[in-house]
Amino acid sequence: MTIAEQFRVTKEFQVKDANAKKKLLGASDDDKNGGKAADKLLTLKLAEQIEDLQNLLYAEHNRKVLVILQGMDTSGKDGTVKGVFGQINPLGARTVAFKAPSNDEKSHDYLWRVHKEVPGKGEITIFNRSHYEDVLITRVHDWIDQAECKRRYAQIRDFERMLAETGTVILKFFLHISKAEQKARLEERLADPDKHWKFDTQDLVERKYWEAYQEAYENALLATDADHAPWYAVPSDSKTQRNLVIASIVQEKLLNLKLKYPPGNPEFSKLKVE
Repeated sequence: MTIAEQFRVTKEFQVKDANAKKKLLGASDDDKNGGKAADKLLTLKLAEQIEDLQNLLYAEHNRKVLVILQGMDTSGKDGTVKGVFGQINPLGARTVAFKAPSNDEKSHDYLWRVHKEVPGKGEITIFNRSHYEDVLITRVHDWIDQAECKRRYAQIRDFERMLAETGTVILKFFLHISKAEQKARLEERLADPDKHWKFDTQDLVERKYWEAYQEAYENALLATDADHAPWYAVPSDSKTQRNLVIASIVQEKLLNLKLKYPPGNPEFSKLKVE
């Protein structure tokens, strides 16, 4: 079984707090022997390999990679961008953070602002939140009904199939955090003035809808998982485990592409640099 297969969402998938705490990759839970440090070092090595593979992707200039990060507040989307993709040359990678839609964006269909941000040839694009907000927060707050939500599932499946059929490798990660761990992280931000910039009072409002969000995530993941656009459920109570899992899957998928530099130009051998 590959690492990706180990974390792939199945038909039996359930969003349960117990699953957010699991440690399925890397060293044992006991950190007395340096297990956590070893996992961090392994993640760094994987991140460096991802950088090398991204250079090949950019040079080949044919395929594209879209990484989608979804999860509750404090689940670690920003930390994943830094810990897994922080080594990549910015020329070949972009991170797009989707916030509440502007008035202009609201005047278009909900996928309009998303489609224009998908990766171009040779590029890795990371979505920090994504079009899935339009079947998560919108459903939790009853801004759309169940019938509209199902229509959007179908539209998202069609949208992602089109991207895949035109050369985009899609990797979707659900950063699964427990309610207790979210509480601890929010309290940590409140207790440290240097982290107040990371705190948003709206996080406390959305936390009141915890159970509704868990149901919305479960429904969305099961409805939109596909071989060409798979969902991976990543235990994220441990930041180290989260980064290791995501880095392992991304590196594994990039290796599977068997990327190569384009053929050299024989005419260049005739040129001289004076």
